[in-house]
Amino acid sequence: MEKMRARNLNSVFYAESYHPIQAGSIDGTDVLPHDNAIYRAHLCSSIGLYDPFGDPKIIGDPYCTLFVGRLSRLTSEDTLRKVMSKYGRVKNLRLVRDIVTGASRGYAFVEFETEREMRRAYMDAHHSYIDDCEIIVDYNRQQLMPGWIPRRLGGGLSGKKESGQLRFGGREKPFRAPLKPIPYEELKKLGIPPPPEGRYMSRFQVPSPPRRERDLSDREEGSHRRSSKDKNRTEDALKSSVDTEEEHYRRSLSHREDEERHYRRSSSYREDEEGHYRRSSSHQEDHSRKRRSSERKEEKASHYHHRGSSEKEHRYRSSESEKHSRKQKERAEHSHRREKYSRRSPNED
Repeated sequence: MEKMRARNLNSVFYAESYHPIQAGSIDGTDVLPHDNAIYRAHLCSSIGLYDPFGDPKIIGDPYCTLFVGRLSRLTSEDTLRKVMSKYGRVKNLRLVRDIVTGASRGYAFVEFETEREMRRAYMDAHHSYIDDCEIIVDYNRQQLMPGWIPRRLGGGLSGKKESGQLRFGGREKPFRAPLKPIPYEELKKLGIPPPPEGRYMSRFQVPSPPRRERDLSDREEGSHRRSSKDKNRTEDALKSSVDTEEEHYRRSLSHREDEERHYRRSSSYREDEEGHYRRSSSHQEDHSRKRRSSERKEEKASHYHHRGSSEKEHRYRSSESEKHSRKQKERAEHSHRREKYSRRSPNED
């Protein structure tokens, strides 16, 4: 419970419509003015003495106009235009000056070309420095915030503590979460908008400026433009689809041609391989034939050699046997002769 209470105390909310008594309260729950300036601003708002669109100097689109405050008294229009040109194209610039002396009052209104450029400056230019002074920026509350009362009539927002006229609910000093019970009946009687229930923000979150409300004619024009854009997009999509189909068809044709070329190359390669195979097979057959013929010649030569060697051996053996037989015959004849001479007796001689 204490955590929820502490979280609620640290949260803030911003005013969507202006009420002088609520702007003088830190939490938006006061029902009585606490100073004369708030009483004077409440009197002006209840009687209707202030017209926010009655100033003839106000020109331009309020949704593209930015309020710049806390400027240096020495800052000129050229310096301010040069700084604001960083965030977008500046269409019109009005530095508020004193009617009698012509000196700068310390605030200005800058109109940009588009609402997007104004929002960019609204986000980025807050608490930036111009001529050594920290500035604040806000949207054009004079024309866009219902019930607005300016500072010169006791209203306005923010302010310094020393002046005793602090105003809450704006970007610089937002409302705190209600610190006491909310008197709904009294706020309803006085026409003061009650604080929101549960829709609180952190101090680090940036409040969004109001957006332009479109009329029926603008909506119809916007819808007509959107429909024409959609038609153009559909036509572009159809054209792109047709172009993509044609491109796909061309790619498929080129792919087919590439496949046919590849097939032709592969067939020619196969034919070359078959020719090479045939040549190699014929070469192998010739080689085998030559080998066979050489083997046959070798066999014949070996046969003839074997035959010649066998015949030579047979002849050598037959000659040897003949010699041996001759020697045996000679030996036999010699022995026979010896026997003959030995048989003879000496008496006979």
